[in-house]
Amino acid sequence: MEKLACVDLFCGAGGLTHGFVKEGLPVVAGIDMDPACRYPYEANNNARFIEADIASVKPKELLALYQEASVRILAGCAPCQPFSSYAQRYDEKRDGKWSLLYEFARLAKGAKPDVITMENVPKLIRHEVFLDFVATLEGLGYKTWFKVVDSTYYGVPQTRKRLVMLASRHGEICLEEPTHPIPKTLRQAIGRLMPLQAGEASPRDPMHVAATLTPLNLKRIKASRPGGTWRDWPKSLVADCHKTEQGKSFPSVYGRMEWDKPAPTMTTQCYGFGNGRFGHPDEGQHRAISLREAAIIQSFPKDYKFVRNRDDINFRVLGRLIGNAVPVGLGRAIARSIRGHLVECGLA
Repeated sequence: MEKLACVDLFCGAGGLTHGFVKEGLPVVAGIDMDPACRYPYEANNNARFIEADIASVKPKELLALYQEASVRILAGCAPCQPFSSYAQRYDEKRDGKWSLLYEFARLAKGAKPDVITMENVPKLIRHEVFLDFVATLEGLGYKTWFKVVDSTYYGVPQTRKRLVMLASRHGEICLEEPTHPIPKTLRQAIGRLMPLQAGEASPRDPMHVAATLTPLNLKRIKASRPGGTWRDWPKSLVADCHKTEQGKSFPSVYGRMEWDKPAPTMTTQCYGFGNGRFGHPDEGQHRAISLREAAIIQSFPKDYKFVRNRDDINFRVLGRLIGNAVPVGLGRAIARSIRGHLVECGLA
């Protein structure tokens, strides 16, 4: 694999990169415009972090990162907010992130890597920008494959469906078959972590920290059962917004997870009890999941470093890094698929 090199666009905290590293595909650099990504990316991966807007990166600069590698891989997960199912507040035609896939295509066209991979939200598969992206690659001679897959079946303990695309200049390529037909449960993922209450933190791991709860929300979580909804609460605890016709259609907020099922999809606000079904499944732990638990659910290793010390804990920033990450387990599946394809082609 010494002659291989990968560059990870929109690298974030390093979920996709770490999956590649775990599977022996060398990553030389990750590019992202969020400075908060630098420490976790470089502290856990033997790769350089470049703080830059992808729109400002030139193909020749991208090529220089590969150095003498004879097989080049380009990976990326463009920010998904304009395409997400939570994106009702976005103007999809005007949002600046809408154009990022065109920037990805521009760099692919200029650098012509051997293999390209992209991961994003399922909704993107129906959009013109994605179809244009695929058409550009096919026009350059790439064989493309894409499908919406459930990360649960690749060892990720959450029901996270994602669009995965693979493209190769050397022939047909596709994602490997599911490796975990029996999904990994929440109990298997986080069942042995130190118990916490709201506002508490582990003395050994600054990331194993739970957000505080207001007195009202503490009453609400105590009235919540795993897999239940706010409809189970006494009427005095039900929020006014849930009494409206529109609010009645959101039963999963203020919910507890269930031990023997995968977790729901992690979002950038997964540390908050009121932001989804992020209540801890243990009815003796009245809190939302901790930042470390959220990272483990995203299949990051338990010792993945996100902060230098306890003073760096910022729930909003770390929630963004964790929720936006490519699950490491899915990254590993993508890496294995690329490696197998390259071996078949005699390139690795």
